[in-house]
Amino acid sequence: MKLGILINEGPYQHQASDTALQYVKAAIEKGHEIYRVFFYNDGVNNATRFASPPQDDRNISKEWSALAKTHDIDLVVCVAAAQRRGILDKGEAERNGKDSDNIEEGFRISGLGQLVEAGIQADRLITFGD
Repeated sequence: MKLGILINEGPYQHQASDTALQYVKAAIEKGHEIYRVFFYNDGVNNATRFASPPQDDRNISKEWSALAKTHDIDLVVCVAAAQRRGILDKGEAERNGKDSDNIEEGFRISGLGQLVEAGIQADRLITFGD
């Protein structure tokens, strides 16, 4: 089965990102394809490379990045939600006159069309968070 994943909550304010991460790992283990993971609303905060959790805590951004690299998963961050929350890739930083980007490796910024496409292409679109 081809799955699309939508994450609406940040990595440390809500269990949605942790649950989604474990769900995606389990789905892959069972042989399912992850078409795309789309981060929306506060979920875009999963994409920052500037998070520095304590050493004994998990680094969810890095976990998503590693999973995407290992399994070739498309991690897409909503551009409008990201800009509102200060999540920028190199192109968005330049367009907005900022001196640096802060997006974690493996994530990319795009529009809501990517979410719509995931809903069309996937057999199921599963939402985590409000």
